[in-house]
Amino acid sequence: MEHNLRLYNSMTRRQDRFVPLNSPFVGMYVCGPTVYSDAHLGHARPAIIFDILFRWLLHLGYRVRYVRNITDVGHLENEESDSGDDKILKKARQEQLEPMEVVQKYMNTFHRNMYQLNALPPSIEPRATGHIIEQQEMIRKLLQAGYAYEVNGSVYFDVVRYNEKYDYGKLSGRRLDELMTNSRDLEGSDEKKSPFDFALWKKAAPGHIMKWPSEWSEGYPGWHLECSAMSIKYLGEEFDIHGGGMDLKFPHHECEIAQSAAALGKESVHWWIHNNMITINGQKMARSLGNFITLDQLFAGNHPLLTSAYSPMTIRFFILQAHYRSTLDFSDEALQAASQGLEKLFNAAEKAATLKPSDTSTVEVESIRNRCTGAMNDDLSTPLVIAALFDAARIINNVADGREKLNACDLDMLRSIFATFTGDILGLVPEEKTGKDTSLEASLVEMILKMRQEAREQKDWARSDVIRDALAKMGITIKDNKEGTEWKKEP
Repeated sequence: MEHNLRLYNSMTRRQDRFVPLNSPFVGMYVCGPTVYSDAHLGHARPAIIFDILFRWLLHLGYRVRYVRNITDVGHLENEESDSGDDKILKKARQEQLEPMEVVQKYMNTFHRNMYQLNALPPSIEPRATGHIIEQQEMIRKLLQAGYAYEVNGSVYFDVVRYNEKYDYGKLSGRRLDELMTNSRDLEGSDEKKSPFDFALWKKAAPGHIMKWPSEWSEGYPGWHLECSAMSIKYLGEEFDIHGGGMDLKFPHHECEIAQSAAALGKESVHWWIHNNMITINGQKMARSLGNFITLDQLFAGNHPLLTSAYSPMTIRFFILQAHYRSTLDFSDEALQAASQGLEKLFNAAEKAATLKPSDTSTVEVESIRNRCTGAMNDDLSTPLVIAALFDAARIINNVADGREKLNACDLDMLRSIFATFTGDILGLVPEEKTGKDTSLEASLVEMILKMRQEAREQKDWARSDVIRDALAKMGITIKDNKEGTEWKKEP
């Protein structure tokens, strides 16, 4: 299949023409969320970026198997030392829920947010707990090959042994000898041969709920293992693309490479693609740092850093205004500008649908389509696509004002550019075409909220509270703000 798509490979540190292993088939694995709290703006970026890559590969005619995992066990608080609580188990204790209730609750929220952001669902969405057998089988291979060892019921990967034959740290650029020279004693590493060895299987402590039987102990798999096991299961021992956030390069992706190479005798991934971080005041946005804004807060405007609510499409547009390999700094002002810019594009697209063609054209539009195609093929340069679309919008406005002319062919081409690149590729569509709920239930809730608003206007606070409490019993939470009343149904 002939095309000019060039993608930056984090492993080779260069941008090369993308050539799949078995064209027209493409296998793509992307690290998904650990589902123990609400999705935030930082989660939206990889979801949207790899949605864009998925869409563009499909547009080019490839048959893509897109696999994105759900981590529902094994992700410990202290990643480097394999210590601390499992993040999901800790949340379950805090909320007095079963761990799988926590998983289901936040997985439902994540899926709802992805739908609102118009991110296409993956072809396969495997969960770590559904692939314990595959992970145990991979551990056996690593033990047999001499790259893993068992201590007190836990199994660890031997990084020093691996580095004798392979190159641990080649993706992230970290050298093992330098890491060991500059390392400190890591908590919980006393039973490891090296502090940089990582857990493949952890023996469960007494009272630990999430555990499975094995020949080593009743326990649970390490976090890194699931991605190696599941990507190989669904995409084969070698596949085209592995994606994720830049913060996963080390240790997560580095450990994945080591596991797969040690178990198979070869590396699985041909293209490593990483998106950069979203920052707040120059600091990475992360749950662990406590500086995150959830997507629901953004959509409702319910956060001290926000002056208003922002639509899912505004958030998507804000993310696509920056190249995926550059940092993107959050601010309320940037979201306001994104909202205004997106409105201009939508208005131009709507205006284009009503224009009447002229006999001749005074502007040339073929170059705009070429610019959009060229930008996408140039390592998914969405900011350049958006710049070309703004030029298309300017032409539409000039034609509407009588300053330029378009014949029927050029007008149809311009309409096609908007439909293809704004909607199909960038995934930007008017809100009524995305996750807006137009069901009977939504209509009834809106009617009830109108009754509550009337009660509030009449200062009948008792009736207003009764309506609010009745909605809460039905699982519907409401939030009053200066724009009105926002509501959502809890999963």
